[in-house]
Amino acid sequence: QVQLVESGGGLVQPGGSLRLSCAASGSIFRLATMGWYRQAPGKERELVAQITSVGRTYYVDDVKGRFTISRDNAKSTVYLQMNSLKPEDTAAYYCKCTYGSEYWGQGTQVTVSS
Repeated sequence: QVQLVESGGGLVQPGGSLRLSCAASGSIFRLATMGWYRQAPGKERELVAQITSVGRTYYVDDVKGRFTISRDNAKSTVYLQMNSLKPEDTAAYYCKCTYGSEYWGQGTQVTVSS
């Protein structure tokens, strides 16, 4: 069983930055693919960025060049550095761990508004 706890969300002005963190329990973190998803009100949950166990990354086109996903296996933590934030980035952000099964965190709210 894996438990994921996200943190780092909040209110930020357009153009600002936030760094999300997702701390994982359990021993499989270093073997797992970790992803950040987001869900805006009235919309489906979508993949934002993903990092494999060997560090290969993927980004949805909308965040390329603005967001960076990284992982620290020693701390069992995955990060999402978000720069140049836009109002349309406003959403609940969720962390997912995939290793055989899928595990989700509880989400952290990001609001981009002036």
